[in-house]
Amino acid sequence: MSIWKWQTTPEQMQQMATNSMSGHIGLKVTEIGPDYVRGTMPVDQRTKQPYGRLHGGANVVLAEELGSFGANMCLDPNEAFAVGLEINANHLRGVTSGTVTGTARPVHLGRSTQVWEIRIETEAGELACISRLTVAVVSKTKV
Repeated sequence: MSIWKWQTTPEQMQQMATNSMSGHIGLKVTEIGPDYVRGTMPVDQRTKQPYGRLHGGANVVLAEELGSFGANMCLDPNEAFAVGLEINANHLRGVTSGTVTGTARPVHLGRSTQVWEIRIETEAGELACISRLTVAVVSKTKV
């Protein structure tokens, strides 16, 4: 059973992100499951820190993008939208090449807040980063 209030495709999400930070760093939304959003990001000159490892900030961009997409898909777009309130990330493994994959799943879907867990893994399936995103649900009638 799907948790989504509205349906979209990875291609439509990708189009929305084309002219944003996500597009510049090569982030791609690859899959929308019944309760998750998945995407990839290259580990290259755009996403590495000066020491040759995946930049922690790039992990956070991937996490926030996937979690935000998911959060907004859980809301009726005519009634409310989600905005980032807090994000944290634990960088567990240095990644120097290839692609990382992030999977965002909800932990809590409340009326005024949502909490999302985003797991970022290497191509070998090793956990490289785990992040938690809290979003505020903003009513369009109060804006």
